[in-house]
Amino acid sequence: MSLLQIAEPGMSTTPHAHRLAAGIDLGTTNSLVATVRSGVPETLADAAGRHILPSVVRYRTDAPPQVGIEAKAAAAEDPLNTLASIKRLMGRGAADLKTVAGHVPYAFAAGDAAVPRICTVAGEVTAIEVSAEILRTLRERAEISLGGELSGVVITVPAYFDDAQRQATKDAARLAGLNVFRLLNEPTAAAVAYGLDQGGEGLIAVYDLGGGTFDISILRLNRGVFEVLATGGDSALGGDDFDREIAAWMMSEAGLDPDADHQTMRRLMREACDAKEGLSDSESVDVELDLGGGRHWRGQLTRERMNELVDPLIQKTLNACRRALRDAGVEREEVSDVVMVGGSTRMLRVRERVQAFFGREPRVDIDPDKVVAVGAAIQADVLAGNKPDDELLLLDVIPLSLGIETMGGLVEKIIPRNTTIPTARAQEFTTFKDGQTAMAIHVLQGERELVDDCRSLARFVLSGLPPLVAGAPRIRVTFQVDADGLVSITAEELTSGVRAGVEVKPSYGLAEEEIERMLRASIEHAQDDMVARSLREEQVEGARVIEALEAALQADGERLLSADERSGIESARATLAGCLEGDDPEVIRAAIEAVEQASSDFVARRMDTAIRTAMSGHRVDEF
Repeated sequence: MSLLQIAEPGMSTTPHAHRLAAGIDLGTTNSLVATVRSGVPETLADAAGRHILPSVVRYRTDAPPQVGIEAKAAAAEDPLNTLASIKRLMGRGAADLKTVAGHVPYAFAAGDAAVPRICTVAGEVTAIEVSAEILRTLRERAEISLGGELSGVVITVPAYFDDAQRQATKDAARLAGLNVFRLLNEPTAAAVAYGLDQGGEGLIAVYDLGGGTFDISILRLNRGVFEVLATGGDSALGGDDFDREIAAWMMSEAGLDPDADHQTMRRLMREACDAKEGLSDSESVDVELDLGGGRHWRGQLTRERMNELVDPLIQKTLNACRRALRDAGVEREEVSDVVMVGGSTRMLRVRERVQAFFGREPRVDIDPDKVVAVGAAIQADVLAGNKPDDELLLLDVIPLSLGIETMGGLVEKIIPRNTTIPTARAQEFTTFKDGQTAMAIHVLQGERELVDDCRSLARFVLSGLPPLVAGAPRIRVTFQVDADGLVSITAEELTSGVRAGVEVKPSYGLAEEEIERMLRASIEHAQDDMVARSLREEQVEGARVIEALEAALQADGERLLSADERSGIESARATLAGCLEGDDPEVIRAAIEAVEQASSDFVARRMDTAIRTAMSGHRVDEF
């Protein structure tokens, strides 16, 4: 027989067709796009070989916006139209401008609009539109590199992002022409990049020090599922602040005015950043500043002096780590892994202080600028359906229970809701009638007890069963769910090896509101459902007893029963048949017991007869 195949719209119907997918790290300072090729995750470069895209957009009057390196280079000469750190404004309303505006130099449009609008020479733009330009550039880079259209992406967001910020990210992606598989928490993405999801359980600290922000997240890993226990950090503390401290030292040493103009400050910041990076490989660096008018200043910055300058800032991050641990209710000694994220964690001093704080060496094997994008790419590859079954990630749970229909229109749940995936569960069933050679398998989703109240997912037939008496065949039904939510159901008769199966996508067509409605209904009707289930179970059992009794009477009634005995049994059977039409499970149960009582002698005689027949011509010691 042909198997029913169910797939989401737009998905390839070819089982092993590779779908192009990417992971995007949409950062405050820099952004990246990554993918998985031949099982290996990698970030994608532009035509010039650059992997990192500065999260900067410059708007112009008669030309499309510039994005990335070119926009960043123009920031000094055109600061008001060059928009950076736009992530700070994502999902923010006009009321939030007081707390955000101090960190950005933009001019905001006057008015009472709910969404802040930034004034540029190309007109007013929102943070969503600016982010869409960055995402569009990354999408184009990925599609050129991969040679085709992306089927979807995973975009990372800070763990503390609220619903408005997450929705704004999705809206920006839609404007950029991207299909979002999922938003993934940045610390979770970093942990995935290191394969920590493949471990059993433990506590993970993700220390994320970027150019403009610092985030600390404490994750609990349990059976492959990450739970964010606590987050913390400082949205106005990052590598740029380290550069400012070094630049301030340079200004002091060179005797420059602390209130220097924007262009001078940008030049100083570049020099400070170069010096900071140079001290990662050497104990000291020479610094030279052009003071204008033919004057120059030359000095030397040692690693020791730089450490003194930045130590107070690093201490701020460690204080945030201490608060996050306290909020999570754990001690630093309990942390099993420390993952470093963000370009600023390249600083040796940062790594030394973090190692001393947690008492263990942090993970720095993967480029800290790329680790989040790499984790997102791995997850995108899974959600695109490209990952082999034995390598799937455990990052989700089943929202609603999965099961099959049993006699009487009842639902037998095989995988309960909130089970972590991937998972596999099996349960054995049997036939209801003698000589039954096929079984219809009806796959259902939901929390209710009756088939009519649950959602039908698929049906298939297991045929070719051996024609045995009812209850003799052993049919094992196995549900397997992968990390993309794809469910495979197989049914196998264990004595003959006959098999059949089907694949379904239980999330297809179900919105969050529908899942919530189904869960709410299961709670509201729990008592009624249990009463209805009890009634159906007794009705099914009563029907089984009647059918078995009729078969026994037809086979041995004339030979083993007197007229009075048969009359008594048939009277009890008739009473039971009448009770099956009612709605009282206790009455049906009593009628079943009455039939069993009336037929007990008949059952014993049949058993004796069967034993004598089996032993005829044999000695006892042969058995």
